[in-house]
Amino acid sequence: MIRSVLVANRGEIARRVFRTCRDLGITTVAVHSDADADAPFVGEADVAVRLPGNAPSETYLRGDLVIAAAQQAGADAIHPGYGFLSENADFARAVVEAGLTWIGPTPESIDAMGSKIRAKELMAKADVPILDVDPATATAADFPLLVKASAGGGGRGMRVDRLGCGADPGEPGLDDGA
Repeated sequence: MIRSVLVANRGEIARRVFRTCRDLGITTVAVHSDADADAPFVGEADVAVRLPGNAPSETYLRGDLVIAAAQQAGADAIHPGYGFLSENADFARAVVEAGLTWIGPTPESIDAMGSKIRAKELMAKADVPILDVDPATATAADFPLLVKASAGGGGRGMRVDRLGCGADPGEPGLDDGA
């Protein structure tokens, strides 16, 4: 049974998870960067643990620090929220290996969905309707197209193809879409 949840996120995301936990009688733990020390979400948690630093790369994206914070606070589960570490299968595995409950998709599911190409193949195999598009059959009326990197996320690797250039970022007519 989960008694205490560390939310590995900030802001409104953390506040919503805290509210649900409170409704369920579960103690909440916030992690925060130095820059977020006075943010409302920190005060709404039952317990707050500082992650030293300001940038997400030195705080919220440091899975080792987040797990250590959960252990320090006596949390028995981690909820990733979204963004940051929520789509990181290695982090999910590390949470479980640390003896904590991971509140999210299994690491295997995260791995499987990490590639848009692989995810589309899995969905087709499961008879989930998918849009099957052959870029070679695109007509002028189909442009502009949004070309996404297979393993991109959060806007990374997206390009707008205005002229049918495909995925070659050096081609004229292909703009950064993120």
